This record gives sequence, C-alpha cells and structure tokens, in this order.
Amino acid sequence: MPVAIITGASRGLGRALAAGLAERGWDLVLDGRNADALRSAAQELERRYGDGRAGSVPGRPRVRAVPGDVTWPGHRTELVAAARELGGVDLLVNNASALGAEPLVPLAELPVTGLREALETNVTAPLALTQEALVPLRAARGAVLNVSSDAAVEAYPTWGGYGASKAALEQLSAVLAQEEPELRVWWVDPGDLRTELYAAAVPDDADFADRPLPEAVAPAVLRLLDEGAPSGRYTAPALREAR
Repeated sequence: MPVAIITGASRGLGRALAAGLAERGWDLVLDGRNADALRSAAQELERRYGDGRAGSVPGRPRVRAVPGDVTWPGHRTELVAAARELGGVDLLVNNASALGAEPLVPLAELPVTGLREALETNVTAPLALTQEALVPLRAARGAVLNVSSDAAVEAYPTWGGYGASKAALEQLSAVLAQEEPELRVWWVDPGDLRTELYAAAVPDDADFADRPLPEAVAPAVLRLLDEGAPSGRYTAPALREAR
C-alpha cells in the first residue's frame, strides 16, 4: 500500500486529507502536537476504514499516530522512520501551520518571536521534513504537497507575518520542483476554511459560518494525486470548479 506522512493531521484540512487517503486504502503516518486529539483522529480513521466493517476498504489501511512538534528534529526523524516501517514515503503533506499571533495583528504589533515561530513551523520544518524524507520519496517517485495560502500572494492587513512565511514556502516549493523533477511538488491554496486555525486568526469574522469545511475541499485537493497533476501552484476553488 502507498504511504503518506501528514503533518497537522489531528484536525482541519490535515484530518480531512487523511480521511480521503484512508478511504483510498493508503497507509498513514499522522503528526500533531495534541497527542489526545491525534490519537482520536487515528482511531476514527481505523474504525471507519480499517476494521473490515461496512464502509471499510480492501487492504485495511494502517494508521500510525506520532504526536510531536514538526519543528523538533527528533520528531521529524520519528515520522519518517514510522513511514519506512510501513513501506516508504509516497506522499508528504506539509500541512502544520503557525499564525505567529492569535488573533492576527498588524506588522507594527507583530512580536518578533511570533514571526520566528511562523517561519520555523511554516518554512523551516517543511523543508527539513522534506529533506528527511527525500530518499524514500525519490525511490517511490512520490509527491510533496505543501499547504499554502492566498496570503502568500495577496497583501491583507494583519496577515503579513503568516503571509510572508507562506510566500517563502511557495518559493521553496517552486525551487524543489525544479531540483527534483522526478517528484511531483504541489503548493496549494485551500482558501479560507471553517477551521480552528482560521477562527484563531480572525475570531470576529462575521462570515465564518459560511466558509467551507475542510471535508468539502479535501476531495478537490486530492484530485492532484488521483490525476497525477504536474508540479505547480494550485488553488482549491479552481480545482473544485474544474470538476
């Protein structure tokens, strides 16, 4: 069975992508900082898809919950080691993100420590985890999916620190695609979703209840995998419209 590592998989888009892959029969290594929430997510996936009851898929996907912080080198090593035990790394999803301030604030008020946290989580950790997983990814001619944001390409007040980190992630993704032509590298803007991260960023958003749930967007994102899409930048709204 193919194997995916998904960071930030205990909730939101990461959890929705994990469910979509489990439904396809993929083995999963899931990362998250909240150990209880991560184990709950893993148990739910195993219950739905891996126990042989109605709705499960052939192959009974194996799900490994590896709690920790992706900014820690030892934790990244654990994630790749867990994937190797399952057979390798066919897909790496760098989804874990940090805002830098909750709620978001103008650059004049952004703590430098917060910016460092956003850069470490959103840029350094994805690159370091990709480096850690490169050997099995190359062997599988696999794919890297980096979750970005429209804040990476648009100037929104209060989104400066977060947007700068995602812009850096997009540039790394574009260069990686050039340097590793045997891999598929996708950097994807999922749009504003009804997630805890977005609620923490903009707690007074009057339109929050109308924003799409991650489960509504994940199938469009996974079309990149299903269709073997070429490396590049994609937006979930455009992928949904192209169905």
